[in-house]
Amino acid sequence: MPSLLVVRGANVGTHYLIRETKQKLGRESHCEIHLEDSEASRTHAEIDFVDGDYVLRDLGSSNGTFVNGNRITEHKLRVGDRVQIGKRLMLFRLSFRPFSAADNDVDIVPSASGDSSQIVGRVELERQLLEKTDDWTAKIQSDKASSDAKSHWEIMYRTSLAVSRTLDIDQLLHQILELIFQWVNCDRGCIMLTDLDTGELLPSCRRNRGANVTSNRMTISKTILDYVCKKEEGVLTSDACEDERWNASASISAGGIREAICVPMKGRYGSVGVIYIDTSVSAGQYAMNPHRIFSEEHLKMLVAIGHQAALAIEDTNYYQSMVQAERLAAMGQTIATLSHHIKNIVQGLRGGGYLISEGIKADDMKVVQSGWRICERNQERIESFVMDMLTMSKDRRPNRTGVDLRTVIDDVVEVVTVKATEQRVAIRWLRPEAFRTMMLDGEAIHRALMNLVGNAIDACNEKQDGCVEILLVESKDYARIQVRDNGVGIATSDLNRIFSMFESNKGNRGTGLGLPVSLKIAKEHDGTIEVKSEVGTGTEFELLLPWKSNRVSNAPEALPTMPG
Repeated sequence: MPSLLVVRGANVGTHYLIRETKQKLGRESHCEIHLEDSEASRTHAEIDFVDGDYVLRDLGSSNGTFVNGNRITEHKLRVGDRVQIGKRLMLFRLSFRPFSAADNDVDIVPSASGDSSQIVGRVELERQLLEKTDDWTAKIQSDKASSDAKSHWEIMYRTSLAVSRTLDIDQLLHQILELIFQWVNCDRGCIMLTDLDTGELLPSCRRNRGANVTSNRMTISKTILDYVCKKEEGVLTSDACEDERWNASASISAGGIREAICVPMKGRYGSVGVIYIDTSVSAGQYAMNPHRIFSEEHLKMLVAIGHQAALAIEDTNYYQSMVQAERLAAMGQTIATLSHHIKNIVQGLRGGGYLISEGIKADDMKVVQSGWRICERNQERIESFVMDMLTMSKDRRPNRTGVDLRTVIDDVVEVVTVKATEQRVAIRWLRPEAFRTMMLDGEAIHRALMNLVGNAIDACNEKQDGCVEILLVESKDYARIQVRDNGVGIATSDLNRIFSMFESNKGNRGTGLGLPVSLKIAKEHDGTIEVKSEVGTGTEFELLLPWKSNRVSNAPEALPTMPG
């Protein structure tokens, strides 16, 4: 389904789904796409589905509706269109790409199919880039005066390297300033980014030439910044009071600055900030050498660098928007799933409570006991559900103590016996006579096994002769706990997703947390869970716990003994 993805402004990462009906956008609560933005009108615009196209119309808004930077009254939306309403910038996207017959025009074939091409040369890319960068840095540092003669492609190539290697905006800005200082003989530099909410320019990165970076407070003329942001063009000033474009009341040369360059950082969706550099000389030095330090070539190249930096910043913001969108989607799925299971448990409690109430009215203890058993089962479901959520919510380090796995399994079998009896499933625990003590988190392993055995019992629920078998086996590297059942089995296509959260084949009886929790506990013990299954025959889960983390051994019972 098509959507508008917010990439700038409030609620970055939010998807507004667009349906094949007329939808209004604005601040009013009745608008299908509600925009909490003071610069948006109450009913700002609408999207209509006309003859297979989504048409965006402005509804006489005060501040206008913009698509790809142009104010519109009506526009047929295309994939990638940038829609701006107020402070919010949104991308028109499709959630799928229609399959094209052209996709079949490309074949990937084995090398034995007759292709006679040969590799005649190779270059290790990362090594080549590093060698080039080191060479250029050495040349620039050895001869500062020759930096103006560096070719444009070299500068842009190094800028491309900087912007392609990081998704950290702060790191990117520092790298850009460092490149500029190596190339241009400037004294100070600053990069200012546009605040996404207020639209104001805020200093984000500052550099001075020399060791004393924090001194010499930097003053930048608002006149220059306003001109650059409004006109979206770079400027080169020299003794700015003589430049007719600047208002004389905004004195640029008050701080002794003789030359400055300020360029916009303009990307695909507009300006994201500015780059500013300047240099100052004393009156005596200027009288002796009145030649300009900055040239038109510096200005042109700085404009190109600003554009590349802007694209990198927009890509980073877009990536963060997509991550945020995925988080919001996952959160919505989680809330919906949890609400579904909680609703089922509450309904069970309500049903049990109703029977208890009716039994008390009729003074019928059998009805009361029946209702109480329902409440008990749902209380157990609540406890299990909450413990699973707590286990999945955070990483934890096992609280290892000396544990006899046989004792842990004994307790698991005792707990599940009631459930197995109710569902007419037999439990066979093949307990070995002796087993080595291991350093484990006994409570965590108990929880993992409860989930595995509980699932096995549920899998046998519809079997006439349902049986769950538990074995504890020693091998060279692992202690193996095997849980086998003769239940319905798991289809091969489902085996890859049974350990994913909220995946369950039990309908309303399952939460989809049991197996992910068990696997997480196994991995926290440096182990894993393996599964084998055949539909109609049964399933075997095997919990593997490595001996390598075991540091406790005891006397006679510590001797390794294979169960007979």
